[in-house]
Amino acid sequence: MSGCADTTGRLDWVSHPAGPLSGTLTVPGDKSVSHRALMLAALAGGDSRISGFLEGEDTRATAAVLAQLGVAIETPAPGERLVHGVGLHGLRGTDRPLDCGNAGTGMRLLTGLLAGQAFDATLVGDESLSRRPMRRVTEPLASMGARIGSREGLPPLHVRGGQRLRGIRYELPVASAQVKSALLLAGLYAEGATEVIEPHPTRDYTERMLAAFGWPIEFAPGRARLTGGHALRATDVQVPADFSSAAFFLVAASLVPGSDLLLRAVGLNPRRTGLLQALRLMGADIEVIDERESGGEPVADLRVRHAPLHGIELPQALVPDMIDEFPVLFVAAAAARGHTVVRGAAELRVKESDRIASMATGLRALGVQVEEAPDGALIHGGGLAAGAIESHGDHRVAMSFAVAGLVTKGGVRIGDCRNVATSFPGFMELANGCGFALEGI
Repeated sequence: MSGCADTTGRLDWVSHPAGPLSGTLTVPGDKSVSHRALMLAALAGGDSRISGFLEGEDTRATAAVLAQLGVAIETPAPGERLVHGVGLHGLRGTDRPLDCGNAGTGMRLLTGLLAGQAFDATLVGDESLSRRPMRRVTEPLASMGARIGSREGLPPLHVRGGQRLRGIRYELPVASAQVKSALLLAGLYAEGATEVIEPHPTRDYTERMLAAFGWPIEFAPGRARLTGGHALRATDVQVPADFSSAAFFLVAASLVPGSDLLLRAVGLNPRRTGLLQALRLMGADIEVIDERESGGEPVADLRVRHAPLHGIELPQALVPDMIDEFPVLFVAAAAARGHTVVRGAAELRVKESDRIASMATGLRALGVQVEEAPDGALIHGGGLAAGAIESHGDHRVAMSFAVAGLVTKGGVRIGDCRNVATSFPGFMELANGCGFALEGI
């Protein structure tokens, strides 16, 4: 069943123990690529077709914001968008707030994009997004000449138009693809060069896509540089399947005995696949098949079969490349033999929820011993008991505990799952189609 809500709009799930997972799956398109494709297509001259677009609430929120700013976006079919670009200076202001919903990526990137416009704009979000810190974006943008008001560093963000931006060289104190991307988008409108230096390389979707849309840009792991004054050319974009969405099935099939799953056309950007390496270090059996390129991004099919996992001390070099996958890694660690140590992941504290605390609390409710640290945790593996947990409205926490329910001794009730639709519409149906036993209540 697809689930039902109570009168408060709350949606809970129950995930039951299940037998082997099998079949061939195509998970939804990459959320990060979908956001960026919409924005660059909107700023390009001419029409761009986006295929494999993620039909999630976050990406639809970004499309709605761009439509408010005067961009015509058609939906020829589910998973497709035809964007009629207005050019770099063709956006039109609106008196209405621009609602980003739950999309942190959308808000941070749009802040950079709007910093160079001639009109004022106000970006708002839902209750969860309104608690997420924005100073790490607004402060470097201010050093470029942007004027952005906020509520003590939190949304709503009021972006003043008509500012003269200048390029800067900025060294990120904390590696973040979203902050880097916001600065590069502002750099399109800035005088001179904008250069971003990272302490650790992050995903380079924005750099690859800017190049695909014809903007001169230099980039290498940990560094990106561009100058203002050019133009974006319309181009077609094929969005790869989202590795973050595939991650739940990689862990689930690894944990459930007898499982054998094939995941089609998964994006394997090297700055996104830290979990793949981490699972292999834990003993996972994951085969990469038919490596190829799609829309400038590396993709491949992934075959995952059950294998006994063991705990590891996670190499900190992998942390930036798997920041969205930590909730499901915590589940893998809880089910593995031995203990797993995670350090260097303080950014998890400021995601849709405090993901270290959310996962630690939930795992303890399932009988797992977890010791929290400011930047990670020590997880003692060995198995999970039945119980009830809260997702705190965090989509990745909810889906991770849906995976946990497969290998408990009685199932897991997961509270507050409605936000799963922000990143993975149809998760329940796809999961149950390959062998999950997941229901909404």
